Amino acid sequence: MANYPQLDDCVGVWTLKEVNDAVMGGYWRNAGSIGIWGGGGTPTAQNTIDYNIIATTGNAVDFGDLTAARIGVSGAGSFTRHITAGGQNPGEVTIMDYVHYKSKGNAADFGDLTTAVRLQSSTSNSTRMVTGGGYPGSSSINVINYVTMASTGDSLDFGDLTVARHGLSACSSPIRGLFGGGNATGQTIDFIEFDTLGNAVDFGDLTSAREASRALSSSTRGVFIGGSSNNVIEYVTIASQGNSIDYGDASVNSEAYGNSAFSNSVRGVYALGYNQSPSVDAHSNIIEYFTINVGGTAADFGDLTSARIQIGGASEANGGLNEGYQGTRPTHIPGSGRGLFGGGFNPSLSNVINLIHIPTLGNSSDFGDLTITIGHCFNAASSNTRLVKGGGYGPGGNDNTIESIEMATKGNAADFGNLTSTRTQPSNISNSTRGLVGVGGSAAPTNIIEYVTITTAANSADFGDLSTDHGLSCGSVASSTRGIFGGGAATQVNVIDYVTIASTGNASDFGDLTEARSKLGSVESATRGVFMAGWVPNNSNVMDYITMASAGNATDFGDTSAVKRNPAGLSNSTRGVIAGGFGTPAHVNVIEYITIASTGDTTDFGDVASVGYAYFSGSDTHGGLQG
Repeated sequence: MANYPQLDDCVGVWTLKEVNDAVMGGYWRNAGSIGIWGGGGTPTAQNTIDYNIIATTGNAVDFGDLTAARIGVSGAGSFTRHITAGGQNPGEVTIMDYVHYKSKGNAADFGDLTTAVRLQSSTSNSTRMVTGGGYPGSSSINVINYVTMASTGDSLDFGDLTVARHGLSACSSPIRGLFGGGNATGQTIDFIEFDTLGNAVDFGDLTSAREASRALSSSTRGVFIGGSSNNVIEYVTIASQGNSIDYGDASVNSEAYGNSAFSNSVRGVYALGYNQSPSVDAHSNIIEYFTINVGGTAADFGDLTSARIQIGGASEANGGLNEGYQGTRPTHIPGSGRGLFGGGFNPSLSNVINLIHIPTLGNSSDFGDLTITIGHCFNAASSNTRLVKGGGYGPGGNDNTIESIEMATKGNAADFGNLTSTRTQPSNISNSTRGLVGVGGSAAPTNIIEYVTITTAANSADFGDLSTDHGLSCGSVASSTRGIFGGGAATQVNVIDYVTIASTGNASDFGDLTEARSKLGSVESATRGVFMAGWVPNNSNVMDYITMASAGNATDFGDTSAVKRNPAGLSNSTRGVIAGGFGTPAHVNVIEYITIASTGDTTDFGDVASVGYAYFSGSDTHGGLQG
């Protein structure tokens, strides 16, 4: 009978306190964790990917190939993916490619960095890879970029390092990323917080100035190794700030660049890179390791498949991931009830994204910013993890921009693609995979429906047409199979249409609203859709509902707290929320809610932090994601 809990591989029956103590104490270990080495030079650029099992010693094994051979790369890992970024062959490149830790094979294209660069460094938590510094071929840069690792796409601006430099190294906890050393002021350590965007902040100093070191971490301790004819191993406590402390030695002086290291909570593993001992002074294939919470003199681990320098390394159990622990983590759980709304008029056009948690009551908070100032977007399409919104009215008039927002972490929107034509006041619906954009005013016909695949950034494609010209600003709701558009048009209509989301084709008549109106909000559960407030042509407080599986006319639900138009609608499986709007005679800062399965008037939820109307809106738990 095994003893529980088992600290050797963290299996067995654990209490929550034991799990918390192990994770936060830095001794939770994923015994089968893989660490990956990617690229590098011999000195000729290589496309090699090889790997080791961190808990055992031995030589590296071939994993597959990068999409392009290159030297001077950096690497970062999530629970499932390893990304290799940047590099040189022969000039600097923007390439990012990725592999899945559990399925060996060749890398696939992920997207591009904002700048072609080598000798940068990357670090990650479970959702974001953050890349800092580097050398684009003329001088060092201070640029920090990020990507969302579960998706693909080009990197986005995060902020700036405290000092422009290349040849730095990086490590992380689930909350913070640290960048240390480099060629400019090579003692500097600075840090960022993964969940926010902004410039790095000074953390402290290394024991000496150097570049080409390596870094790795547990969830609590960051470790910097060697560099610039140095063999010191030193550490910092990531949650605090201060200078590093010498607590061990590599076997020889060496230079690596590119974060040639990885770890779990127990063991740190690194490649020598360029062995600077007098008897060797050459590219090395040697891998060494040490115990993170002890330090001391490093020991031989094994050999790479080939001797090379400037490789990228990372693991599926690094400190930014709580060393592979995939239970309760201090991060957002997809599908837990995040609601986002933003843009709109306040009274001028805005790019602010607001956040609420639908199951609880309270005021909205800041989430980040859209890529553009935009209003009249109305409902957005969203999965459990990503929100996609298209069209609207911007500074240049009607717009065709599609933007995406990763809902798990706070941050700014990213460019997704374009609609087939510019349009204002469109309405979007979705299930878990496909988003539809319906109607909207433009020079083109306003009964058009277009669609995108939410996981893949691209331009929209034609879906079909609505049964009548809903014009602009209709309401829209969805189940997992059916998308429904109600009301709209400059002269207000009461028509309700529906489509089958998984197919393409024209809409069919569903029934009628109780009141012809446009500029209405809408929310849904898996079975019921509710249309709220609007313009008739005056502000309305009417709410009516439909059962989405069966066609028919809407039925009275109740009233909103005040007459208004252009509110934002958000929902989970039980609760519908509307935020803001244009009342009589001014903007409304009220957030209110209903219980979708019943009928009745709205109840106060809280207030909007960024007062306005004609927002986009969406959630990670709406009716189209249920069932």
